[in-house]
Amino acid sequence: MNHGIFDVLVFGLGAVMAGVLLLLAMVHLELGPTVRLAGRKRWLLAAALGSGVLAFVIKLLIIVTLINFPQYTIAPLLASNVPAPRAAPAPVMSGRPHYVWLALDKRYRSSAAAATQPGYRWQALPEQAPMPPHNPATPAKVALGRQLFFDPALSRDGTVSCASCHDVDGMAGTDGRATSRGIDGHIGNRNAPTVWNAAFQSLLFWDGRAASLEEQARGPLLNPLEMGMPSPAAVEERVRSRMQYRDAFAVAFGAAAPITLDRIVEAIAAYERTLITPDSAYDRFVRGEPGALTPAQLRGMALFQSFGCITCHHGPNFSAASVFDDSTPRRIFPANPTPYEQRYDLISDGGANGTAGRGVWRVPSLRNVALTGPWLHNGAVTELAEVVRIMAGAQLGRAGHYLLWSEQEGRLREIDQPAPSEAEVADIVAFLHALSSERLVAGRRAADTLPTRGEGG
Repeated sequence: MNHGIFDVLVFGLGAVMAGVLLLLAMVHLELGPTVRLAGRKRWLLAAALGSGVLAFVIKLLIIVTLINFPQYTIAPLLASNVPAPRAAPAPVMSGRPHYVWLALDKRYRSSAAAATQPGYRWQALPEQAPMPPHNPATPAKVALGRQLFFDPALSRDGTVSCASCHDVDGMAGTDGRATSRGIDGHIGNRNAPTVWNAAFQSLLFWDGRAASLEEQARGPLLNPLEMGMPSPAAVEERVRSRMQYRDAFAVAFGAAAPITLDRIVEAIAAYERTLITPDSAYDRFVRGEPGALTPAQLRGMALFQSFGCITCHHGPNFSAASVFDDSTPRRIFPANPTPYEQRYDLISDGGANGTAGRGVWRVPSLRNVALTGPWLHNGAVTELAEVVRIMAGAQLGRAGHYLLWSEQEGRLREIDQPAPSEAEVADIVAFLHALSSERLVAGRRAADTLPTRGEGG
């Protein structure tokens, strides 16, 4: 028996016994002789009066117990009436929010509390990418674009296609290299971004110099280090000289429409707008499947918000440079000095700045990021956990103790921003894996079972 309740019972029993003795004394010594009662009549009077006193004492004891020991009395009764949480409730289709209990380790409750504050709404990726009015997609145009995307004949020496750097099946839309290989063995100076979900980005390329998929598709065709075609006319003549393309263009654009570079890139862009991945565990979770994320991924999701990763990587496509966003699509990187910038040569390329130093870069999407390594603009980092550490220090300032001097205000402040622990890094990495398309995960596993590609592949 609980010690608290036992103490109350002992106290109550003593109070009842004292009351009974007092009542008997009053009846036998005062009330009985006064009204001239004797024998059994005195006992009946004592019982009648005693029942009222006993009831009053019991009520007092109940009130005292409820007030002083609610954890043993009221709380268990309330808990027994709370329905058990359901593992996977059906989504509410009326549009009203529904809530699901999610178990969370005590060590991470502070991060979870910060992450669940009002203001940020987690969103799933749409099932279809937006199309520009000037380039509506048709099945014929998409099929033509896919054919062009995989055709190395669009390069000067016939060895490099769009798919050479953007393997949509086996490498999650990248090539798995630090920096990409073009014609004549030329090596570029930047990592190939994934083409998956590029349709949701408002800016393309690492420096954000292209504002549409059509504009982006022109770049590699004419870049001397990539596909190396000498001019737009040369691209048009290369395509026009192939009978299969003449027929396909007539079906996609009309028999009277000439083959031009504009239509070539429109077809490629139409195909790329079909490359979207709304099938991640994260998307299933947000759409109403609580069991889609593991406990580690849930903790990582909480840390992702409470640490401030959502400042740049927010919205359905986890990027400020997306069609869902009207904030600043580029950021300075690295924003804060850390040892990582020398270790991984992060400031020799200034991105949109055009000069070495702290560069200005488009915010990349984190969709499928666990499948697209090596990472960062120069492909210098080979572990996703290391990317998390770099971003925590370089972008979020989570690298230790800082002295912040404001010349304008004339103030010196001390800031403690401890680096994330290894457990926190592991949980964030687990959450980033939850952003991976199940289809692309299967494709990557299949690719990993194939023999290693040679350097000339």
